[in-house]
Amino acid sequence: MVRPSLRTRSVGARITATEYASLQRQAETNGQSVSEWCREVILARLNGHSENGNAGNVGLEALMAEVVAMRAILLNLLFKQANGDRLTPQEMQGLIDRVDSEKARKARERLEQALGSKQG
Repeated sequence: MVRPSLRTRSVGARITATEYASLQRQAETNGQSVSEWCREVILARLNGHSENGNAGNVGLEALMAEVVAMRAILLNLLFKQANGDRLTPQEMQGLIDRVDSEKARKARERLEQALGSKQG
């Protein structure tokens, strides 16, 4: 069995508190720690890709996240309606909150699947 390469080197940069806060927000949006997000962005850039891993499509992941969210909300609403049920305002807000918390991760998964099927 081949052992994976261990990460034994590190890089660093001095940034402002405002820049760090932006990094934290972006990492949280992607469900990652700041160091994980930075490593992913640096390595993607090194390999000729944008931050989201797809060459040339910086906004693609954000757009896909919104499409994924809208799809989830719509399907949940239609399913409830088809069963003769109605969503209360609290249920709707809970649905929106759940979808928003998962949309970035699901969008990345879908884009990775699409990219993998193009390359495979």
